[in-house]
Amino acid sequence: MPKMVPEMSPIEVKRLTHPGKGRNAMFAVGGVSGLHLQITPGGSRSWILRATVGAKRRDIGLGGYPDVTLAQARERAREAKEQIWRGIDPIEERKAVRAALAAAQKRGLTFADAFGKYAEAKLSELGSDTDRTRWKSSVERYALPHIGALLVNDLTVQDMLRVLEPVWHDKTETASRVRSRIEAILSWATVAGHRTGDNPARWRGNLDALLPKPGRIADKDNQPAVTLDEARPWFAALRQREGTGAKALTVLTLCASRSGEIRGMTWDEIDLDAGLWVIPAERMKMDREHRVPLTDPALAIIHAMPRLADTPFVFAAPRGGMLSDMTLSKVMRDMQERAVKAAEKSGADPDKAGWRDRRSGRPAVPHGLRSTFRDWAAERTDYPRDMAEIALAHKVGGEVERAYRRGDMIEKRRAMMTDWAKFLGVA
Repeated sequence: MPKMVPEMSPIEVKRLTHPGKGRNAMFAVGGVSGLHLQITPGGSRSWILRATVGAKRRDIGLGGYPDVTLAQARERAREAKEQIWRGIDPIEERKAVRAALAAAQKRGLTFADAFGKYAEAKLSELGSDTDRTRWKSSVERYALPHIGALLVNDLTVQDMLRVLEPVWHDKTETASRVRSRIEAILSWATVAGHRTGDNPARWRGNLDALLPKPGRIADKDNQPAVTLDEARPWFAALRQREGTGAKALTVLTLCASRSGEIRGMTWDEIDLDAGLWVIPAERMKMDREHRVPLTDPALAIIHAMPRLADTPFVFAAPRGGMLSDMTLSKVMRDMQERAVKAAEKSGADPDKAGWRDRRSGRPAVPHGLRSTFRDWAAERTDYPRDMAEIALAHKVGGEVERAYRRGDMIEKRRAMMTDWAKFLGVA
């Protein structure tokens, strides 16, 4: 019987250090026999599984620490042991997979590489840095996870559907743009000699037979919003939640901002004494600087956020980068799921439970909160339409009017946003 090693906790693993002399140090961490944390004299750390494969003693690398956590290392070690039990050498298997990928890449161009080459050659034609950033980020977010590793010459209509179907109904405009961008990339790849045949991302006579026309999908431009009558109880439920995502969503609601504006908020954009948030033009959809008055409830949340040394963001992700857009969406999904479960428990109709858009009946999403604010300004106040539009960072008036308009009604908007906070029950 091999000697059983007590299972170390993540904290105990973190505290392990090299003894200071000799070569690499190996520490058995328990949980899976043979699993070790290897620490070099220089301090780098990696996971090693020591196991017998056939008649050979093998040290199988499982990734670096802390990128691979203790729990992930144990799971990878179990998977490797399962392979060994089935007569597979994990190291040789890994080599074979890498060799196959390298051979495939030599045979042709992957979509990810085609995307990079197309961007390098053509994106300079777009008007602004913001336009180029949006173009690239939409492909990176929606297309690359599905087809990035595939060769452009192997892509089919079914691959296009894997990209588009998950977002075609909920984010129709975005999905339509992604489709046209994939079509452009594949057209470039065809002309450049990397693929042959029809373009699988073509709309007319192709995808239009499989997907509904964008113009006929109801509420295609309207994000599901919390209704005015439900705004206060929804906001009260939100304030009961913990975590950075919930705090960011709270400030998003109070400021009627876009998700990207809130997630990208940095400390140097905030003047806490003046209660002002100045978003630079390069972060705005309209490529113009936008000033946001911060009401007392929003300032209180920002004041309470820790200033982390290794990140400029007010609402930073766990590793210091920008929060994912899905983090804010998940907060609202969790709130919706909780409301649905409560309805099921009480015998109410779960299809009508929670925070749903008045017209479509779909669960509300973060971007829809801007519509909630706009409805409030129009239906429950006498504030001028232009003031609400400026608060949403929309264009107001024609080009001539905008050329002569110098002010942004900042103090009047501060009063409006204070009334909005009062409507939500926090000021």
